Amino acid sequence: MIETATEKKATNQMEENVIGQMMKFDHEEILFCNDNATGLKAIIAIHNTVLGPGLGGCRIWKYTNEAEALNDVLRLSRGMTYKSSVAGLNLGGAKAVIIGDAKTIKTEALMRRFGRFIDDLGGKYITAEDVGSNSHDMEYIHMETRHVTGIPKSMGGSGDPSPVTAYGVWLGMKAAAKERWGNDSMKGKKVAVQGIGNVGENLVKHLTEEGAKVYVTDINKDKLKEVADQYKAEVVDTDKLFDLDVDVYAPCALGATLNNDSINRLKCSIVAGAANNQLADEKLHGEMLMKKRHIVCTRFCY
Repeated sequence: MIETATEKKATNQMEENVIGQMMKFDHEEILFCNDNATGLKAIIAIHNTVLGPGLGGCRIWKYTNEAEALNDVLRLSRGMTYKSSVAGLNLGGAKAVIIGDAKTIKTEALMRRFGRFIDDLGGKYITAEDVGSNSHDMEYIHMETRHVTGIPKSMGGSGDPSPVTAYGVWLGMKAAAKERWGNDSMKGKKVAVQGIGNVGENLVKHLTEEGAKVYVTDINKDKLKEVADQYKAEVVDTDKLFDLDVDVYAPCALGATLNNDSINRLKCSIVAGAANNQLADEKLHGEMLMKKRHIVCTRFCY
């Protein structure tokens, strides 16, 4: 069958968009997953397996379009390579995204089908929890593949990694505080936490128990009220968060919250949160933060 000029142009554009992005970030492999029966639409990106199989969580998110999903999984998987390397692990970097609203699309059948796609990779990718997924989802995946971590403790796994992640962020924040102010106490410090999922909520717990004044914001208003009431935190509108006069900004939601607009508005001395890819542009916004003399610390987790 002869390909028309229009079809050839479309094919070339697709190759340029996908292969070009793989070359830009130096990825090894991308697997696009589709299953009409379960409604699964997913992308698995393997960035680097030089040190070992690629480890990285499975994010479930209602992306605006597939291009946004692809960009997210490429950035996330690349970040995992560096995290594993810096931590001295015999692991590489990879990540997965499932496109859709986690509140409505998740079923046992969908997660198990995703598990079979993972198993087809023969151990090159190990999945885990991320935004929108939890240890119960990992239990379903584990029914189809052994290449998964974060499964429930009842099954011999490590369970929900969120408390450990939050603990690491809290310690990183304290280390930055000691560098900035001479001691690591967060008592009396003002901290703005953006995103109070499982990690963010546990971080709020550590901070309030130490005596910090905590401001919180999240798109989930019910969870926001619940956490604010439980830990006596102050609720702030998301669009006003960057104008707060605080000591620490803790991004714990999605990435790219540090951009031209937010950095110019920040009044804090430290940025320390759990979010992946906090900088919208690694070079540009990293330099902007350095010029403002912010101390930036990130965390190592799935």
